[in-house]
Amino acid sequence: MSLLKPFSKLPGLNTANILLVENEEQFQQKLADTVVLQEKTVNVNVRLARSLPLPMENEESRPRIDLVVFIIHLTSELSFQSAETSLKYLDPGYFQGKVCFLVTNARNVSVPPERLVSVRKLAASLHCPLLCAEDQTTEGVTTAAHRLLAILKVAAGLVPMATGLYLSTLTRCTVPSDIDQQNFE
Repeated sequence: MSLLKPFSKLPGLNTANILLVENEEQFQQKLADTVVLQEKTVNVNVRLARSLPLPMENEESRPRIDLVVFIIHLTSELSFQSAETSLKYLDPGYFQGKVCFLVTNARNVSVPPERLVSVRKLAASLHCPLLCAEDQTTEGVTTAAHRLLAILKVAAGLVPMATGLYLSTLTRCTVPSDIDQQNFE
């Protein structure tokens, strides 16, 4: 069990590698297929994992991971806990524009509002972008794939004059100072 490091391997030419981490694997495969189908100008490789750390046996043949996306279902407390536990297996270099959180079911009325607040606080504390996605419709999956591809291209160094660190300063999640006060009167 070692840390996943962003700069331990050389990048591939016109190649971007994304790691989708989801405990329940409901949305992961649909999103992976859509990401690969949407991108035509760059070779995109999608890796899937239920959690981190990744197995040691494939470490030598594993490509450099340019972006790690934690998919969190707000209807599942286990999904949030798994993402939180997996974070400790990432090298701190990943938190310079190479980590993103993607939440689903944010509009679901059965989701406790505290769960979204917890995810927002986690993303804000790590200075990472937080994206919301609709996982039940094709349009929602396609929109999520487009957003991830935009972030992936920057994180992989495929966009001139832009870096993952610069993008993360523009897109990171912020938490208002009054978010702990749940008075919506």
